[in-house]
Amino acid sequence: MTHSNLFKTLLVCLVQAGSVFFAPSAVAQNTSELGIGIGGMVYKGEIAPAYQFRNNRPAATAFYRKDISAPITLRGSFLWGLMRADDANVKGVNGRTAPLPAYRQTNTKGNIMELAGAVEYNFFDYRNRKEKVHFTPYVFVGVAGFLARTRTTTNAEIDQLKKDGTTLGVAIPAGIGFKLALSPRWNLGLEAGARKAFTDELDNLGTQNPLLVNKHDQDWYFYNGLSVSYTFYKINCPDSYKANPKLLR
Repeated sequence: MTHSNLFKTLLVCLVQAGSVFFAPSAVAQNTSELGIGIGGMVYKGEIAPAYQFRNNRPAATAFYRKDISAPITLRGSFLWGLMRADDANVKGVNGRTAPLPAYRQTNTKGNIMELAGAVEYNFFDYRNRKEKVHFTPYVFVGVAGFLARTRTTTNAEIDQLKKDGTTLGVAIPAGIGFKLALSPRWNLGLEAGARKAFTDELDNLGTQNPLLVNKHDQDWYFYNGLSVSYTFYKINCPDSYKANPKLLR
């Protein structure tokens, strides 16, 4: 096979593969959703080096989805949640508070507001009423801007830190979820996602004593929640009827 024919073959394959993801279906390209959700927000950083379920604090979200094809959905969302963490909850191998957190005796609490855009990939065409399957797992990835307001205090004699901080930054949200079409209009959703924050200041500890903090480990926050949404359908009039409205009479 010549290089020219090989290139043409690869191009055809790429076009066909792309059509699977972006070719609009009669239903998907004309649907959108408006929804709300509640759940929990968790911080991970200096004061919580691993995901701790006990650190879940109330969170809420509002979102808008636009289906551009059967598998691809664009989403814009607003997220607000509380956050907290305490060195006393970081356990060592003996079940007691780990040595560094026990010495540092630091805690933080506050809230985070996030505005994000994401792309979702749906594994099944769950809106198609002709199909028996009316649910789908999905994955998502996007970009977000956030504003964090936190207060951090410590009883460690070396720092005596008590700091109120405001951090404006960028994060990368990614995760998995599950959608269920309860009816042609109403949907139920379940989602778990992580946000990598490109900052070490969610807990106000990024510039503290390097013997007490890891400056090379940036912070994360997580949202897990349940949502309900309402679907809007737009029915396009066929071109033949647009050209001759009398056919509708």
